[in-house]
Amino acid sequence: MTVVRRPAALLGAAALAAASALALGAFGTGPSAQAVAGTPRTALSKDGQRLTVSASTGLDPAGDTVHVTGEGYDTAKAIYVAVCKDNGDNRIPSPCLGGADTGGTGGSSAWIVPEGDPYAGGLAQLWGAGGTFAVDIEVTAKDSSLDCAQVVCSVVTRVDHRNTGDRTQDVRVPIAFEGQDPGDDGGEGVDVPAGTVSYVRAAEFTTAGRPLDIVLHPNSGKLYVGSDNIVDTADVSEQGLYALDPAGGTLLSHIPQAPGSTGALAARVVPQIIAPLSGDGVVFHYPLRGIGTAKDGDTAAKGVWLTGAAVTGAGPGTTASTVLVAQGPTLSEIETATGVVRRTLTLDGGSELGVDTAHLAAWSTGLSGGELRRIDTTTFAVTATAELPEGAVYFVEPDPETGNVWVGSGSSVLVYDKDAKLLATLEDVDRATALAFDTSTHRAFVLREDYGNADAGADFIGSLQVFDSATFAKAAETLALPGSRANTTAGVAVTPGGATVYVTDQAESKVLELDRRMSPKVTQAPTDQSVAPDGEVALVAAADGTPQPTVRWQTSPDDGQTWSPIEGATQNAYTFTAKTAQDGYRYRAEFTNSVGTTRTSPITLTVTEPGEGTDGGTDGGTTGGDPSGDSGGTGTTGSTSSTGTTGTTGGTGTSGSTTGGTTGTGTTGAGTTGGTGTEGASTSTTGSLAATGAAIGTVAALAALLTGAGWYLHRRAARGGTRPVQ
Repeated sequence: MTVVRRPAALLGAAALAAASALALGAFGTGPSAQAVAGTPRTALSKDGQRLTVSASTGLDPAGDTVHVTGEGYDTAKAIYVAVCKDNGDNRIPSPCLGGADTGGTGGSSAWIVPEGDPYAGGLAQLWGAGGTFAVDIEVTAKDSSLDCAQVVCSVVTRVDHRNTGDRTQDVRVPIAFEGQDPGDDGGEGVDVPAGTVSYVRAAEFTTAGRPLDIVLHPNSGKLYVGSDNIVDTADVSEQGLYALDPAGGTLLSHIPQAPGSTGALAARVVPQIIAPLSGDGVVFHYPLRGIGTAKDGDTAAKGVWLTGAAVTGAGPGTTASTVLVAQGPTLSEIETATGVVRRTLTLDGGSELGVDTAHLAAWSTGLSGGELRRIDTTTFAVTATAELPEGAVYFVEPDPETGNVWVGSGSSVLVYDKDAKLLATLEDVDRATALAFDTSTHRAFVLREDYGNADAGADFIGSLQVFDSATFAKAAETLALPGSRANTTAGVAVTPGGATVYVTDQAESKVLELDRRMSPKVTQAPTDQSVAPDGEVALVAAADGTPQPTVRWQTSPDDGQTWSPIEGATQNAYTFTAKTAQDGYRYRAEFTNSVGTTRTSPITLTVTEPGEGTDGGTDGGTTGGDPSGDSGGTGTTGSTSSTGTTGTTGGTGTSGSTTGGTTGTGTTGAGTTGGTGTEGASTSTTGSLAATGAAIGTVAALAALLTGAGWYLHRRAARGGTRPVQ
């Protein structure tokens, strides 16, 4: 569906500007204004250019065409007219729907050029007199380069591709599609949606060999890393257990040795950290059948060497002194210090293991899929099963909050409930190799690593994905991790609250620190203020964000069309003494951090003498009533109006004279009209447009007024790419 929204042929640029100004006066331009589908809107630049869009709200996401006019532009420069991401003041609007139209032929943008420009004619149109133009722009909510459901978009003008750094012709009119609330929770120029969470690569630690697994100790706060040797440093032994200071990756301890089958100490690879120990330290697995314990400061680990097959998986036991160990199909609970087996269960095809101590459960499956089983760790009985698809299994991680289990199977993450019922399948191109939960924020952090070779389409770029652990929806922007390549083991650790995530990067022998960022989100906004001249105004606003956003207050004297920063107003509370000249000014707070910018909805300041509004409304009604009628009407209260002069029309009695009263005058701004009796007079000799009976502040009257001026909205279906009628 394409909707054409443009003025009739008889409505020229000047009339369009006038109609737009009238609409803006009736409805306002700020986020608190009541949006009406097809409402025209005008923006003014600091240099005086005027940009008017025939419809700025309620646009059809599937396709709309808006009529755009401009005046006051520099005719010596060439511009594009397009729908672009609104990046705020003095920042290039980009990207744009359809891209920058260097050919001048795409319907999503128009190219306006000076007289004599080589592209004038077939590719671009010439400026009109006085730097004017009138074009139709095709608008959709989304294309391959821009999604206006995710960012604020505007109809913009900007200097063309031959001088992209020139911001002198930038003018922006924000637009909203059906289902969007125009202007709220952000305002013009918001970089990204308020409260958008993302992660950035903040640091990398090269102090822990080639990392295979990682755990953040819940008591000591130390970062424990299980590692192998770095491939290209064969003369140095880096394998073992490391303790790092997570604040900067400083090496605290390296514990390379653990006992083997004879009790002799030797350097050991640590592919899995099983669980933290009370206070400090960890219990870990080392090949082939070793279970060790160590803490920061130890020179060597303590350990036991199990009998039977090689250990394929392990997890915490039912007590602090035990661990659960999978040795292929054999699941055992053993004493950590002695290796004594407490109990055993055979699970055909089992090898991978995930343990949920919060729900007294363990989950087992094979290295290549097969049957997924839930085991009650109290009874050591299987309570639920499911069949996994074929494919390498990289992790089996139970969610301690919900009791669900997340399985990394090839490039999928499969989520099952406690009854082994499949709840969600989270697909991506890269292999899911490790996962960690943060129960305080209900988030699951998935490390994906690239697998394959260049001939098979590998790009050697992995990612960190964050999901809501209850709804499985994405809870943060995906972070690309260049150089991340899949191996048999990997690790993720998350600080409580999710502010920092640590992931292993085997390919580059690093531990990566990823820090959370969040665009500003308003938590407290100012409200409209009404004071007497020289009265004190106090405006307060607050916002969350990471890093903590800075704030600056802005003001607009022209109903929100242009905004200027207020010098020195950079605190959450802004107070000042109101002057009569500031009546009708708008104010807003702008919050900014490295992620983006968010603004509060504008508020309006009313400056009026005490009691003026009420007196004006009453006098306007009672004076205007015809004394020969049954009763005179009463004017509307004007307490919320700006300082004014005259009640527009006096009321008329039910059976009075044939003319409305004309003498009703208030001492301050009255309401929109003086009241009328139940039967109005047939004529009125004086008064404003309101005296004709047209209530400009209503949607119906505005529509009638614009229709009388020659305005119409015409809808039609787009067929075969047909351009809208010019």
